[in-house]
Amino acid sequence: MFQFATATKIVFGAGALDQLPRLVQGLGTRAWLVLGQSDRVAERVRGLLESAGVTPSIARVTGEPSVNDAVRMVEAARAGGCEFVLGVGGGSVIDAAKALAALLANPGDPLDFLEVVGRGQPLARRPLPFIAVPTTAGTGAEVTKNAVLAATEHGVKVSLRSDSMLPTLALVDPELTLSLPPALTASTGLDALTQCIEPFVSCQPNPLTDALSREGILRGARALRRAFHTGLDLEARTDMALVSLLGGLSLANAKLGAVHGFAGPIGGMFPAPHGGVCARLLPTVVACNIAALEARDPRNPSLARYVELARLLTGHGSAGADDAVGWLRALVDELEVPPLRQYGLSPQAFPLLIANARRSSSMQGNPIVLTTDELTTVLEAAL
Repeated sequence: MFQFATATKIVFGAGALDQLPRLVQGLGTRAWLVLGQSDRVAERVRGLLESAGVTPSIARVTGEPSVNDAVRMVEAARAGGCEFVLGVGGGSVIDAAKALAALLANPGDPLDFLEVVGRGQPLARRPLPFIAVPTTAGTGAEVTKNAVLAATEHGVKVSLRSDSMLPTLALVDPELTLSLPPALTASTGLDALTQCIEPFVSCQPNPLTDALSREGILRGARALRRAFHTGLDLEARTDMALVSLLGGLSLANAKLGAVHGFAGPIGGMFPAPHGGVCARLLPTVVACNIAALEARDPRNPSLARYVELARLLTGHGSAGADDAVGWLRALVDELEVPPLRQYGLSPQAFPLLIANARRSSSMQGNPIVLTTDELTTVLEAAL
């Protein structure tokens, strides 16, 4: 048995943003527009909304959002009479906007609804209508049902999660990613690829997520290098926008694994961008999982999936599981992903990171339970 849920509507394609005035009809006349630091699309979106008779108010997200950031946005938007929410930006912006739409409809302490550090209670009311417009090709947040927030005082990142938080509309326009710099293209693109790989090899895949993950892996393998080296290659950018979308659809309906199991705790304790953390961890986690499966559970079906992964990535029908590790390591090196020590990570933090990672929901999807020594090896290799 499995189930599959996603955004009410997905509109994808170059130039899709121009459809925004038509798509917001009937949602209201007062919108809260959540943006990042960049103004490269802000004025365009504002103009499109105003042409549809919508008055937008602006909120800025300057980094990865915290619980306190969400509370401040809710107070301002409630006072302004917000009727629907748009998030235009990367994963952090979309998560902040997603949380805003949910908390506006569900007053009270956010800790009532947060996982891990809160009470994890279900949302009593549906969120306000929410439109997600990604400007990076990475997190797939435009089709996921959770918003990741930093609980700063606890040193962790946690999720506000509900099926009702799936966006009303995911509007994905690959043209919005053409100006991404190479470093951001690398970190977000490797995050997107990770989010296709981890559900594919997880302990809880299903036929629908398998199909989406395979397509995403193939497109990422052929397009990520091109998007990194030639940022204005619209075909490569379109492929990577699809990788991000397919990864979001997959992770929302299957499980992730140790890469994301570690990414949340690391991001909560250190000023490390989520995509960069995932990028650096990916080859080391794949190598560790393959070795653990071969040693302790050689009949596990995930081991055969690692073989298939290697063949999808390399394009060689005779590739073995370890070839996936070599291919990913070469990609991370070519894309100049910095080691995690650059963000302050050191061996002294390993015990707490491992303890927090074991409690994460993502770690539950890993194809095999990793030992403390194995998890330590993963972190050492990513330094």
